[in-house]
Amino acid sequence: MELNDIRLTPQLLVEFFRNSLVELDESPVGQYRSDNDRDSARLAADTGQWHSLGDFAKNILLIVRYEGITDLSDQQMNFLRSILAACKLSLKDVAILNIANLAQGHYKSVRDRFKSSVTILFGVTPREFEMPLDFPAFQVQAFDGCRFLHAGTLESLEKDKVLKSKLWVSLRRIFDLP
Repeated sequence: MELNDIRLTPQLLVEFFRNSLVELDESPVGQYRSDNDRDSARLAADTGQWHSLGDFAKNILLIVRYEGITDLSDQQMNFLRSILAACKLSLKDVAILNIANLAQGHYKSVRDRFKSSVTILFGVTPREFEMPLDFPAFQVQAFDGCRFLHAGTLESLEKDKVLKSKLWVSLRRIFDLP
């Protein structure tokens, strides 16, 4: 093996550049990268560090739980983007956090990390999120300086028109939509 033929795995790159590695998203605004691009670019996720998708410009946090993947599948992302577009939002406005990748507790550590004004739990109940209160699905709940909402998984919402309409009613209340 020659010096010019050395191949570094994503894990080795993370170890070498743990404190200085920065991901630059070269994709055009509003374009979502494929699973392969996303997984290879998100090296920090392999180390159990905090990782979210989106710019969080409007302090809106979307919580999901999907084991074995960094963020969301392309189908889930496309559905979520359609929900965001209906609310006149984009990935720039929100942060998507997959709590399946977190090693520590959920509510307190996430709340300390993200000072969100709106938090929406998809497929995660308040109890599973370790919140100190419980409330019904699709009920907008004010707590700790934030408005919370929890609904089913993105897959169940996409398939069920009744659940989707309940979500829409709640989102209209949260985002003051007509």
